[in-house]
Amino acid sequence: MGSRYGLEIRTATGADAPGLAELMSAAGHPVPARVLEDRLETLRHSHGTALVAWEWGPSCGMIALRWYPALEEASPIALVTMLLVGPDDRRRGIGRMLLKTASQAARKAGCSTLQLLASAHQPDLVGFCEATGFVEAAGCFVRPLRKKG
Repeated sequence: MGSRYGLEIRTATGADAPGLAELMSAAGHPVPARVLEDRLETLRHSHGTALVAWEWGPSCGMIALRWYPALEEASPIALVTMLLVGPDDRRRGIGRMLLKTASQAARKAGCSTLQLLASAHQPDLVGFCEATGFVEAAGCFVRPLRKKG
């Protein structure tokens, strides 16, 4: 999907499950690789996607999102359900690249709003949301996917 300075962002596949399972476990979300492989496949065939950041070795980041219809919106809403960047890979723009590529996928799916759940217990994620154009609203962070006007 995208590439920059040796960093590749692409749709996650079952083959990525072992590396993503390690990344998720390090972030406090342990899921066995075999289970994760099945979940990635299920997500791939539903209203959502998982993207992986890969650079010369194991996965260094991932983002998962799904889109759903909402009564208050004319277009579906995209919800980021997971955004992870490995601790050693942070502050290099990987999260921004993942978010940009996920936003493109959400726009292709017809979404006009992107939501991201972040709590006060995740100050790094809250700071990331604020730095990337999200605003706090109704218990989550939101940002439009299309420019108004």
